[in-house]
Amino acid sequence: MSHLHGITLATVSLAALMAGSAQAQTADPTSAPLAPAAEATTAGTGIEDIVVTARRRDKSLQTIPVAISAITPQQIQQRDITSIEKIAATTPQFTVGRASSGSGAQLSMRGIGSNSTSIGIEQSVATVVDGAYSGFGRIIYEGFFDLDRIEILRGPQALFFGKNATAGVVSINTANPGDKLEVIGRTGYEFKSETIYAEGVISTPLTDTLGVRVALRGSKMFGGYYRNESPVIPYATTDVATGATTNYTAPVAAREQPGEKEFLGRITLQWKPTGQLTATLKANIDRNRVNNNSWNYVNFACANGFSTLSPTVPCRDDNFVVHQNDLPAEIASQTPFAGDGDLYNRYRSWNLIGNIDYDFGDVKLTSTTFYNENTNSWNCNCAYQTGPIWATERSTWRGFSNETRVTTDFEGPLNLLAGVFYQNTKRVFDQNVLFAGAENSAAPAGMRFVAYSKNSETKGETISGFGQVNWKFLPRFELAAGVRYIRETKDSYFIQPYVNPGLTALFVQGVAVNADQTFTNWSPEVTLAYKPTEDVNLYAAYKTAYKSGGLSNSGIYSALSTDPAADFIFEPEKAKGVEAGIKTTLLDRQLRFNTTLYRFKYTNLQVDFFNSPTFAFLTINAGSVITKGIETEFEYAPRAVPGLVFNASVNYNKARFRSFTGPCYSGQSTQLGCPSPTGPGGFPQQDLSGRPPAVAPEWTGTLGISYDGSLSEAIDFGFNANARYSDNYLASSLGNPLSAVGSYVTLDAGFQLRTPDRRYELALIGKNLTNRQYFLGAQDAPATGSGTGTPAGISADQSGYGTLPRTVQLQLTVRY
Repeated sequence: MSHLHGITLATVSLAALMAGSAQAQTADPTSAPLAPAAEATTAGTGIEDIVVTARRRDKSLQTIPVAISAITPQQIQQRDITSIEKIAATTPQFTVGRASSGSGAQLSMRGIGSNSTSIGIEQSVATVVDGAYSGFGRIIYEGFFDLDRIEILRGPQALFFGKNATAGVVSINTANPGDKLEVIGRTGYEFKSETIYAEGVISTPLTDTLGVRVALRGSKMFGGYYRNESPVIPYATTDVATGATTNYTAPVAAREQPGEKEFLGRITLQWKPTGQLTATLKANIDRNRVNNNSWNYVNFACANGFSTLSPTVPCRDDNFVVHQNDLPAEIASQTPFAGDGDLYNRYRSWNLIGNIDYDFGDVKLTSTTFYNENTNSWNCNCAYQTGPIWATERSTWRGFSNETRVTTDFEGPLNLLAGVFYQNTKRVFDQNVLFAGAENSAAPAGMRFVAYSKNSETKGETISGFGQVNWKFLPRFELAAGVRYIRETKDSYFIQPYVNPGLTALFVQGVAVNADQTFTNWSPEVTLAYKPTEDVNLYAAYKTAYKSGGLSNSGIYSALSTDPAADFIFEPEKAKGVEAGIKTTLLDRQLRFNTTLYRFKYTNLQVDFFNSPTFAFLTINAGSVITKGIETEFEYAPRAVPGLVFNASVNYNKARFRSFTGPCYSGQSTQLGCPSPTGPGGFPQQDLSGRPPAVAPEWTGTLGISYDGSLSEAIDFGFNANARYSDNYLASSLGNPLSAVGSYVTLDAGFQLRTPDRRYELALIGKNLTNRQYFLGAQDAPATGSGTGTPAGISADQSGYGTLPRTVQLQLTVRY
């Protein structure tokens, strides 16, 4: 579809929205302003407070004793921040790598994160939506829009955010109904991917005590971000039962990827029968489909400069090109979850979030209940380049949780917080892998062309109690001490129900790995805060955090492994350390300037990798990692120029393995630090002490400017530009020098024209205008690399999780 066709569709949508305004009930166009608590600046008034809930209380960003950043509704709209990935793209020290399999993502904060290749590992960076905790990586498939605010908390956050927040928290709050009618229509067109999108919001009171808000968003991509340049390839199978060989052709997958289609919906009901009670119920639905689950996988670095599986294809890191082939239709028709053979990823999710707040005056009771079901299925060309390796998968997740807590707000020096958290979950995982020309006409139904299949399940239950005491022992001093106790059980199994008879020397059939695990932990936290003046806040904190162990549901039971159970089972990850900071509002509230220093030690960091010598995915615990650094940020809004705001941040983070004897990467030679003989588990080992973990740049920073003004009495305008810098880093957690990503700068910018009452707004939004391709995670490409632990080792190709190219979108918003 041409750009002109896309603009025509967008224009038709806009005309329909604008025509509808003549029929709409007349309402004050400013009846639903930006939430005052989240409005960062007001023209001519300098810096305004931002209220956040990071410590489970409504507090000013400048008074809360924690390293935190906030994104306001105005910034969300100006920059179209509608996903976890887009949040990361605007935030230094936070990265999200979109992955095809395993957990679906690699979320990292300050260089600490979990690999994406295991679906059994929960993320070290927790995501909290409207108070409800989510730890699975496939949260990246959830779209977020019609938001009230976003909070990014850096460092361990176990006390206030349930379990598994060892590296940080992203807290997202969606908008609630207001006390007046509000109607919003928004539509736009993105030129690179040829995407048209539209969203609508209707919020209105139904009675004096009951309000409703309905928000819908849909998008369709007619092009893509990446170009698939793979040719048609042959694929021959040999029937192990008869010896017959059959030749097939693997068609080229979609040329433009990912070809995304998405629909999001949310209904919010809020009931306020009295001044003390507020009950809110949110129902969310998400439907997302793309034409390839590994659409952003690029072989960006190879030992001799060319792909191992396609020797004529150069490995490059600058052209947003992939090489992918569909599964032959004749084979797909006999394989579970393969459809017609076309590559795809389909994500479906729905959830309910219920919040009850009862304010007794000095005591407040809050209860958050969360229920979620999601299903993800895909057909993958899992060589991640032109090559005959495919897999199909279907995984389901169900989770229920409730957190109930009580907070006090007495006038005296002592205040308390106490609560309990309960969670019950179930994950079911099924996968089929096709490669090596495997065929067996005598196989059970659906397994004829499957090399081996996997089935796994984990049932989990968590019970946790937490509490904190706040003591203002002097007028300007406050001491807060708290602890969280967690008891968690996980009952899991993994089995390969079917293995092609010709491959039993590699894979074990019908033998289960079972793990009935119980974990307990106490995570204390102590914070001392001092406010010498109203505009200066100093604090120091000792913090700990914990993430439970488990079983790697997506592993491989290898016949070559000397300890198969150890390949699957991993232990808890823990963190402890100190953080100190100063938050200031200076120059008559024109300047916000904050600095944070920190040092944390992570023990048993959970690491997953593909071990080529035993042909197995292994989940292990790294010995320890030390992260230490300093973060500085400022925002300046001069009163002399109303509407002008400058912002910047400079961050230094040094993350290093302190003690870690871990696996060699595939093809690592003895000269590059992989000595023989093999270590425990049957794989060669290397000393990674002193090396950085994955995606841990030492220097990051941002620089931005925004301005809002008037062109005339009838037209206002706005402008914003934001640059983000990252130092170089390794994308692999195993120290492979080929995975090095050079330093880069990305630039986002936007321009808006609007009426003074904000009823109509036209915006042009650009992202990654420098068109820099970079990678936020990498793994050894399957079937590449050789001679691990020998002088003749040849390093595996590096398959990286690439980011989006330059995008430019035109967007119109109409409010009634």
